[in-house]
Amino acid sequence: MTAGGNGHDDRDDDDATDGGRADEPRGVAGVDVQPMPALDREGVEALRRERDDLRDQLLRRRAEFENYRKRVERDRELSGVDAAAAVLKAIIPTLDNLDRALEATGAEGTLRQGVELTRRELLALLDRQGVKVEDPIGQPFDPERQQALSHEVVPGQREGTVVEVFRKGYSFKDRLLRPALVKVAKAADDAGERGTDAVH
Repeated sequence: MTAGGNGHDDRDDDDATDGGRADEPRGVAGVDVQPMPALDREGVEALRRERDDLRDQLLRRRAEFENYRKRVERDRELSGVDAAAAVLKAIIPTLDNLDRALEATGAEGTLRQGVELTRRELLALLDRQGVKVEDPIGQPFDPERQQALSHEVVPGQREGTVVEVFRKGYSFKDRLLRPALVKVAKAADDAGERGTDAVH
């Protein structure tokens, strides 16, 4: 008991004003409540570099995914073109047979008209699907799209010009289905002789 005579310990009042007992834990248990030390200039620069690196990685991943998506779409489109090209390529020999029938002697009257009508309809069908007939006569020889069966000196024709088409070529959306078989003009040799060089 203190000299105040009220039977009351002054320390109890001090504890009460502090909100609890002196030995009670303060703050959130298990959490470091120490303030984070201020960053110096080097620390700030290090954080900026880390942020920039993470941003670059994100942009690279995004670009890689976009490239992958475009590649998948392109492969899917090419697969469709390959399938269509295979079917259309199988139709082309039918046109060859129709051409031979029209060129045969004695193909007159109703038979010839029927063949011509069939050929026109087939060509129209192929054209609607994107198939183009390549008849390169009079054009410069293109080894990427034509196959030379022979070379011959032809008066009035420049060297390397296609002077005859034995069999037409066909393409589908810039893809060559079959090269044209052609004869190509060549320059006269030193002796001035004319001749034909067959390609075997």
